[in-house]
Amino acid sequence: MIASDLDGTLLRNDGTLSPRTLRALRTAESAGAEVVLVTARPPRFVDRLAEAAGLVGTAVCSNGALVYDIGTRTVVSSRALPLATARRVATALAAAVPEIGFALETGSHVLYEPAYRLRLSEDIDAELPVPSLADLWLTDLPVTKLLAWSDRLDADALLAAAEEGAGGEVQLTHSGGRGLLEISASGVTKAGTLSMLCAGRGIDATEVIAFGDMPNDLTVLDWAGTGYAMGNAHPSVLAAIRTHTLSNEEDGVAHVIERLFGGTA
Repeated sequence: MIASDLDGTLLRNDGTLSPRTLRALRTAESAGAEVVLVTARPPRFVDRLAEAAGLVGTAVCSNGALVYDIGTRTVVSSRALPLATARRVATALAAAVPEIGFALETGSHVLYEPAYRLRLSEDIDAELPVPSLADLWLTDLPVTKLLAWSDRLDADALLAAAEEGAGGEVQLTHSGGRGLLEISASGVTKAGTLSMLCAGRGIDATEVIAFGDMPNDLTVLDWAGTGYAMGNAHPSVLAAIRTHTLSNEEDGVAHVIERLFGGTA
């Protein structure tokens, strides 16, 4: 199995999948490897990528909260963040970080309160404002992630503040977004969900080749038989993972696949 993150890893900086990387993925699949996307992104983003590149198969989305069948556009399994837990964590973070804003990711939409001013142009159709922070907790939609955003702290500093104030109750990580913290239910990680997926397929960790660039990828890169940190990876990832490849702009994933499975640039 090849397990790859998307942003900053499989995709170039403009969000596209290069022809070389797409050819490499096809080569690996022809050789019998399954390609699984393992991403912080929700299914709706995977759908857009799949339409553009003709991808099928399985994706682990929302940092492990969802397993998604790309071909049928079906959530196969999910691990939701309890709304009461999200509210308690948000309360603790708000006390520690002034002017922090919050949003709830549901997989299909992002509900956000006024202090959450982060906007993603590619996600504009999925963003739903609510009048106040209190209204955020009235949703009856299942929550895959609590998003916390600050324009004062970078993601690493925000993560440190959250670990001190609320680290024991949830899974905290980030994927490099400016001042953006991603909060999942306790125990939900990319690696945990991928390992369950592999167990169901009879695939051992030693048979998995993984690629990633951000702290939320570390669990997968540690768990897989071979984990590759991208050349453009976060410093903590480059320090923790011994095996590196080229950057995403240099088609680092394709570079490894071509060496392992054949194929040319």
